[in-house]
Amino acid sequence: MPGLNLHHAFILVGPTAAGKTAVAQRLAECRQADILSADSMLVYRGMDIGTAKPSLAERKGIRYWGVDVAEPSQAFNVACYLEEARRCFEASEKTGRPVIVVGGTGLYIRALLEGIDQLPAIPAGSRARWQAVFDQDGVAGLQSALKSRNPLWLSGMADPANSRRLIRALELVEAGCAGPPASWAAGKPAAVIAGLDVDPDALRSRIECRVRTMYEEGLLNEVQALLDGVWDPSGTAAQAIGYAEAIACLKGTLTQEAAMEETSRRTRQLAKRQRTWFRHQLNLSWVPVADGLSLDEIAGQVSSVWDQTGPQCVAV
Repeated sequence: MPGLNLHHAFILVGPTAAGKTAVAQRLAECRQADILSADSMLVYRGMDIGTAKPSLAERKGIRYWGVDVAEPSQAFNVACYLEEARRCFEASEKTGRPVIVVGGTGLYIRALLEGIDQLPAIPAGSRARWQAVFDQDGVAGLQSALKSRNPLWLSGMADPANSRRLIRALELVEAGCAGPPASWAAGKPAAVIAGLDVDPDALRSRIECRVRTMYEEGLLNEVQALLDGVWDPSGTAAQAIGYAEAIACLKGTLTQEAAMEETSRRTRQLAKRQRTWFRHQLNLSWVPVADGLSLDEIAGQVSSVWDQTGPQCVAV
């Protein structure tokens, strides 16, 4: 890829609450490695309890990247993430330490493996205009508009019924793009990625336990402190799973029990989306996380996958 430097990393993915952080921590200790988080919420400072962020004690002996790099009031996108990843790999080359990438944000993982497309600026008001078309005429209206402007683009889309993709396509056509970005192509990357696989019922129990622990450890106090600062309660970070419900609890519109139930429900939905995304978008070697297995046993299985596949090539 022009302008990109090739590096190597061991990668571990899985749905939220699967135990990725603990496994990566243990493997980083064993392999004398740095950890690059691939979690879109761990980037925010002050959002610790609600994101199940690794503690300062855990981070004391391992250098973490992609954690606490932005204020919750700041916008943070995949391009920002890749800049952090570049700093990580440049530092690792100087120290000679390997890098372990761990997280559940598929967009970040895919960007590391494939890079991101350089796209033009979108004309002001374009999204609102196409959203209005969708609101009135649905997917068919968007497809018709795209077909009339660039039929080859529509025929080349892997998911032509995806309304968000159609709106984005119409924006890009208006901005002068001749066809879909390379990252929209169908197919899985060839790289074999290790993934933690937890039985859905067991994962549900893990999620409920995690949410209850968050409240016991002071999530409401954490959120109140953020609200007392410069945090925008209507911003993206404040709408994160767990934080939106905690805000509602503090405002009195949800009881604490209802807030925990809603957080658990949204987390289960997220886990389901993550599992689906990983299965369709990545070439995975699943490591089962079964009851009775110790952290060392699970870490050993992941390590075996890495030993077989070797580190994956990333381009940043």
